[in-house]
Order: sequence, then C-alpha cells, then structure tokens
Amino acid sequence: MLVNSLVDNSGPVINWATKGHMALPTFEWLHSIPLIGDKLYSGWNTLVSSGGSAIMEKVRPYIGTTTSWFLGQAVHIGTLLVHLGLMLLFSVLLYAKGETLGNGIRHFAFRLADKRGDAAVLLAGQAIRAVALGVVVTALAQGVLGGIGLAVSGIPYAALLTVLMVLSCLIQLGPLVILVPAIIWLYWSGDTTWGTVLLVWSCVVGTMDNVIRPVLIRMGADLPMILILSGVIGGLIAFGMIGLFIGPVLLAVSYRLISVWMHEAPAPQDDPQEVVELLEEQETLNVKK
Repeated sequence: MLVNSLVDNSGPVINWATKGHMALPTFEWLHSIPLIGDKLYSGWNTLVSSGGSAIMEKVRPYIGTTTSWFLGQAVHIGTLLVHLGLMLLFSVLLYAKGETLGNGIRHFAFRLADKRGDAAVLLAGQAIRAVALGVVVTALAQGVLGGIGLAVSGIPYAALLTVLMVLSCLIQLGPLVILVPAIIWLYWSGDTTWGTVLLVWSCVVGTMDNVIRPVLIRMGADLPMILILSGVIGGLIAFGMIGLFIGPVLLAVSYRLISVWMHEAPAPQDDPQEVVELLEEQETLNVKK
C-alpha cells in the first residue's frame, strides 16, 4: 500500500517541482557511467518532462516484485549481520574464558569416550585455530591490502569496498570480485596509469592467499587444506557466518574418527591373488560339505 501510494502521487510531485517550486537535479554525471549512462540520462529527462506518469505506468507492474526482492535481500543481510555479531560475541567470550571452558570440555569428553573423546576435543580446537589463522587472517590481509590499493588509486568509497572485500574473502570468492570492476572503471575513465598500478597490485593481492593460507593452516592444525576449505564453504552455506568455524570442526572430527576406525581394522594382504585363491579354497570346502 505504501509503495502504491508513492507511485500514485509521484506524478503530481514531479509536476509541482518542475513548475519552479523546487529545482530538480539534472544528474549530468550520469553521462560518465559506462555503456548505460546516456540511456539513464535520457530516461531521467523523460521522467521529468512527462510529469512522471509515462515512466510510472511502465514501472508499476514491477514495483511489487522489486519491493519483495529488496525486502528479501534486507532479511538476508540482517541475518548475516546477526550471525557475524554472534560469532564475534562467542569469540570474545571464548577468548576470555577459553582455557577454563576448554579444560571442562576435555574432562567431559574423557569421561564420555576415554582417550578418543579427549583427542576429538583437541582436534576440534586445532580445526578452529586453523580456520582462525588460515582463513580469517588471510581474508583480513587481502582485504586491507586491497583496500589500500583502492584508496591510493583514488577509487571512491574505498572503506566500504574494503569491508565488502574482506567479506568476499571470508566466503572464498576472493578480492578480485571487488578489484576487477575498480580496474575497469579506472581504465574507462581514462586513468590508465593508476589502472595499471591497481592491476599489478591486484595480481599480488589476489594470489597471496595461495602462499599464506597453507602456511597458516599448517600452523593451526595438521589437517589437509582441502578439508578446512571445504568445511568453511559448506559451513557458510549451511549455518551462515557462524558456520565458518562449525563446518571445519565437523569435517575435521569426522575425518579423524573415520581414519582411526579404518586403521584399527587388520590390514589387507599385499598379494590380491592370494586372497582370490583363499576364497576359492573356502568355496570348494563349502561345496564338499
């Protein structure tokens, strides 16, 4: 109802503004937008000159869908921020009382499953440490260095883009999602010098995780890097930001339990032909009986 009311009254408001009661902006800067700038500027002039009625009649069928989409995105962003806040809150609490809480969990796990329970708790701690070192620290480093490159190159809203770059690195999309459009914008605006500088800097920032992340993950835990990264991506999809730590812990503990279970079984014989002959002898004996 609110959106429909705004649409219905937009025409009179624009007519009132164009008759000298209020000076509407001309938005000359629309011409500088690549590819679609001229069309946007022409559409804005048509909107003002027609009193808004022609444009609003075309826009009205899409108002409901567009509003629903924006509301859905707002809910997703709000959920993401809530998960991020919970993750930071639990991180602070665990950092303050982590030693006491960790000892309590270890004692409980030891009483529950003896040494295996204690080993599972220690492995979970190593997985969390590996994520904190290998994923979070790498994302912060790439985001900050990429943001420095944006600021030095003169890209507007560099601080906001830096935050988006850190989030992009956390969800394993990488910093190039933000840096490549910035490079294209610099070249399009004619600033080829800073565009080339940012291009070289982006190559360094975009590939540094291939060196830093494996080293940091190895410092946190003796686990395969693919296991940690799969847990990070799967945890983010399933649980949101808090899944950044839940996913790797679940995969790491499951991986170790399955590995221990497999190695406890007797090893198979080296010669497969001997196994086949033994099976044939057993079948022959069963037939004779």
